[in-house]
Amino acid sequence: MAPDAAGSRSGRKNDPDRRDRIIDACLEVIAESGVAGASHRRIAEAAGVPLGSMTYHFDGIDELLHEAFARFSHTISARFEERMAAASDLDSARAAVVDIIREDVFGDGRELVLSHELYTLAAREPAYRALTTAWMRRSRAALERHFDRDTARLLDALIEGLSIHRALDDEERDPEEVAIAVARITAV
Repeated sequence: MAPDAAGSRSGRKNDPDRRDRIIDACLEVIAESGVAGASHRRIAEAAGVPLGSMTYHFDGIDELLHEAFARFSHTISARFEERMAAASDLDSARAAVVDIIREDVFGDGRELVLSHELYTLAAREPAYRALTTAWMRRSRAALERHFDRDTARLLDALIEGLSIHRALDDEERDPEEVAIAVARITAV
């Protein structure tokens, strides 16, 4: 049967964004329920697609999870790179790192959960570790635009370490501590 005017063999309109909606819904389900709660059924429901779309677009849940975390890590890396690229001198680079921590790491509980879900997978699975390794590589390269290699690695570790503390510590911290830590690490 030839495609009809509606754009598909069955007469239904094509849904070119369906795959992307599924990936986005996967991230939302993970943010709400963790990787353990991310089933095909829950993700299909969140995406507003038939359950059969899951196996049509992805070979299995692992492929979907990997693509979702790849999208997430690329998005975070791009925002990180933009912040660092906007810095024009040492002081603005320090301020950019502080903003990354205060606004991006501390500001969004959803991204904090997604990051830690990815870290857990990466601790066990090489395919996910490749995602986190690429993410760290991009972060360090962005930092190295303004800081030497060793300082960039320390700043990257500070950012990741503070994200862990943010996720696990019940005690509120003074946001000014972030600026103090960045200043100490980047002292010339």
